[in-house]
Amino acid sequence: MKNFIILGASKGLGDAFVKGLPVKNDRVWIVSRSKPESLEIRDGVHRFWIEADLSSQISGDTIAKAIKDETIDVLIYNAGIWEEEGFQDNYNFENDNPTDILNIMNVNTTSSIICIQRLLPNIKKSTNPKIILVGSVNGLDNYGSKQVTYVASKFGLRGVGHSLRENLREDGIGVTVINPGNIAAAIPYEDGLEKAISTYNGTRIPVQDIVSLVKCVVHLSNVSCVKEIHIPAMYDTNA
Repeated sequence: MKNFIILGASKGLGDAFVKGLPVKNDRVWIVSRSKPESLEIRDGVHRFWIEADLSSQISGDTIAKAIKDETIDVLIYNAGIWEEEGFQDNYNFENDNPTDILNIMNVNTTSSIICIQRLLPNIKKSTNPKIILVGSVNGLDNYGSKQVTYVASKFGLRGVGHSLRENLREDGIGVTVINPGNIAAAIPYEDGLEKAISTYNGTRIPVQDIVSLVKCVVHLSNVSCVKEIHIPAMYDTNA
């Protein structure tokens, strides 16, 4: 039996983790602002919702209070927001709102540090603990994205992962950063791999692929150290 906590899990890739990673008798704590529909699934997995806003400085305390003394085997930080027009052709950095800039940095990067720090006592109780940070190919060197804040936040998340790994190495805690390309997040996990592939003509990564990748990392022994994985779409020539 494993205990998972997934931060940023009400929809998209986070929802896919909630549905696809655990098996019968596993326990999953779902951290999100809105109540996830996955709570209604009856598959033998025990799912619990922690209502928390990751843009708030008290989110770490809120989550830790809900978890209490439970062991955490796998922590996944999946939260990610971006500029309002960030992935559109008309995006212009000069129009970015300073409030939005701060919020993106807070949710994507700062909150990961605060929440992980608060939950470390729970993680250290595991016999094979894993921390997985979901970054982005946009945060890789010279990727070519124009989104200043989103890129900075995901680049920073990679730094968080690399430094955490050194801090926690003696505790046997694996820290892995996964940097996916464009994901077919609008196609729910239960709709299947083929629908995600056909809907986007193979240009977006099915959530099932990322779930499979995380499953592999989670089930490795604590002798193996998987530092970072880049997984762009096959036809993404920038990555």
